[in-house]
Amino acid sequence: MTSSTADGTKAPPIKVIVAKPGLDGHDRGAKVVARALRDAGMEVVYTGIYQTPDSILRAVIQEDAAVLGLSSLSGAHMEYAKDLCKLLAENDRTDVLFLVGGTIPEEDGEELKQVGVTEVFGPGTRTEDIINFIVENAPER
Repeated sequence: MTSSTADGTKAPPIKVIVAKPGLDGHDRGAKVVARALRDAGMEVVYTGIYQTPDSILRAVIQEDAAVLGLSSLSGAHMEYAKDLCKLLAENDRTDVLFLVGGTIPEEDGEELKQVGVTEVFGPGTRTEDIINFIVENAPER
């Protein structure tokens, strides 16, 4: 989203990486979210399917992203989120708003947050809710 800065100049759009880790090849939801974010004025980089935590981290660093959205339908969300939280910390990128979405069981939400995920969006989440959360919480870059 673009907004004005304190001096009245136009702020750059929020940059978001949307990533699909591992062998999870179902990316329709990730594409829907990526498009909604783009339509809301954000700059979105979709990494595609079958990404490793290292490749996702490289995209975050190369793009200087403010937000990382991890989409998981495979049940491996905990492992990938833990790996990415560790990599973000090791690379001084704990400032990244880290979101996880997909088929995430409710009971996993708190554990994901304890390891460093900012917010979890489960099945049925409205794209407007994701957009609003990002707008209200994304760090300025």
